[in-house]
Amino acid sequence: MEMVMKLGAQSPVVIFSKSTCCISHSIETLIRNFGANPIVYELDRLQNGKELERALVELGCQQSVPVVFIGNELVGGSNEIMSLNIRGKLKQLLIRANAIWV
Repeated sequence: MEMVMKLGAQSPVVIFSKSTCCISHSIETLIRNFGANPIVYELDRLQNGKELERALVELGCQQSVPVVFIGNELVGGSNEIMSLNIRGKLKQLLIRANAIWV
């Protein structure tokens, strides 16, 4: 878990995904469309990807990707990100995390 938290704190926005996951790609595109530049860790391409995936589950995440950290905080998966976006709160969260400037 410590490694995941360290990686999640490396940038204002960090996304754990898989290279073949279309939902991960959609969430990454949504966040980039706000002007943010997330660090993306594709678990299926990392040597320690399975270990990171287990750590994410220990943190309470589902066994699916994406998993998004914003401002060093675990926000959640695609449902949480889409809900924030629909309610108009994703942009404010990105601003508070200094991921974008408006």
